Amino acid sequence: MALLLGVDTGGTYTDAVLIRDETTVVASAKALTTRADLALGVGQAVRRVLGAADVSAGQVAMASLSTTLATNALVEGQGGRVALIYVGFKERDLETHGLAGALNGDPYLILGGGHDHAGAERAPLDEAALISFLTEQREQVSGFAVASQFATRNPAHEQRVAALVT
Repeated sequence: MALLLGVDTGGTYTDAVLIRDETTVVASAKALTTRADLALGVGQAVRRVLGAADVSAGQVAMASLSTTLATNALVEGQGGRVALIYVGFKERDLETHGLAGALNGDPYLILGGGHDHAGAERAPLDEAALISFLTEQREQVSGFAVASQFATRNPAHEQRVAALVT
């Protein structure tokens, strides 16, 4: 009898629910979303739902967090500018997968590198181009998003980009 915890951070409330065996709702709870520090509202909702069910956190087999608040911000065009670093992909992939429109004018870099479906490196990571882009964009954006081709098979390029971004 596995207990699953689901939490959704919305614009006004953060909701938490405990489900047993993927079928039975054991308890649910709400807390105000705390935009200045989302962890506060999430923590309060989790404590409330655990208390309502009279279970400990150690009894929860899986926890899932969704962020309606973040999704809404993207849809409404709110938030800061974010630069995309797209490793091992081609320019046409931005259009094919609808990313060009989603970027809404935010900067991006199609960076040499990436892996194949088996995790073998297809091309070396172009660190010189990355460093140049980071230097150019660091004062223009509030963050960087990184996606590397077949990173689920080999995350080395994503991890290296993250280290250089940091």
